[in-house]
Amino acid sequence: MQRLLNKPEDYVDDMLKGIYAAYKDRVTYVEGDMRCYVTKRKKEGKVGLMTGGGSGHLPLFLGFVGDGMLDGCAIGGVFQSPSAEQIANVTREIDSGAGVLYVYGNYTGDIMNFEMAEELVDFDDIKCIHVKGCDDVASAPKGEEDKRRGVAGIYFVIKCAGAAADAMLPLEEVARIAEKANAHVRTFGVALSPCIIPENGKANFEVKDGEMELGMGIHGEPGVEVCPLKTADETVDYIMERVLADLEVQEGDEVAVLMNGLGGTPQEELFIMYKRAAEILDEKKVSVYFAKAGEFASSMDMIGASISVMKLDEELKKYLSTEADTPFIHQSAI
Repeated sequence: MQRLLNKPEDYVDDMLKGIYAAYKDRVTYVEGDMRCYVTKRKKEGKVGLMTGGGSGHLPLFLGFVGDGMLDGCAIGGVFQSPSAEQIANVTREIDSGAGVLYVYGNYTGDIMNFEMAEELVDFDDIKCIHVKGCDDVASAPKGEEDKRRGVAGIYFVIKCAGAAADAMLPLEEVARIAEKANAHVRTFGVALSPCIIPENGKANFEVKDGEMELGMGIHGEPGVEVCPLKTADETVDYIMERVLADLEVQEGDEVAVLMNGLGGTPQEELFIMYKRAAEILDEKKVSVYFAKAGEFASSMDMIGASISVMKLDEELKKYLSTEADTPFIHQSAI
């Protein structure tokens, strides 16, 4: 393993020290714990919005902390959940009397620790509501959406919820908009290589040369099929067929599209993929209101990509289109 690091066991904390040094005017940490990451631009009276999850996915999760998005993030080790205490510490810091909305991926460890954290902050009279991202089409069949993994599509959920909170809506209304966004997003990803966890120093699964894994999760969870390597157009055809069918996208609909790299995919290849996605949507007479290509939910150095599609209505467009600015994400108002 040739990597630019110091000690593998210091990987996450060294990364955080670098972020705090680079963006000391924007973010800080609380309770002496660098993994309790919060914005310095707290807006009093606003619903607090936070997430949490394992490291190794930048800019997910901590990269979404900033203006118009999240107020805080609890940070775990690589592919590991943060602790309930860390989640509770962030919750207390970002609460300003209006309650806190938790938005996080649908993974067992995260669910358990966020639920425990809610019990801890109940003693502080902080009301919390949970929204679990579950956009990964490959991880459970249609009709069992509550069993699906949360992957890159959670960007849309956080963006809409962050805009609603910034508009000073009450907690229940911010949660409703987050749930609505969550229900309107679908994602499917493919992997062409494994990823390497620094502390292990070796790949955590195998993708053979000349093959690709369809539907793999962002921690290396199994996909639905291993097949010979497809072209970019063939890959996008496969993904879009499944995503659009599951989302029940029809002629005349309006959508947002997120072309997401998993850590080792050049930007050029993401735009080659987006070219085909745009062609498919045009052929189906589906209009694209919003599109982004880049890294939003990576998996260390994995080569691969995912496509997220969000079906829009006027309310979701309203919240998706507002300005957002974090050290990692910059979106102008549409």
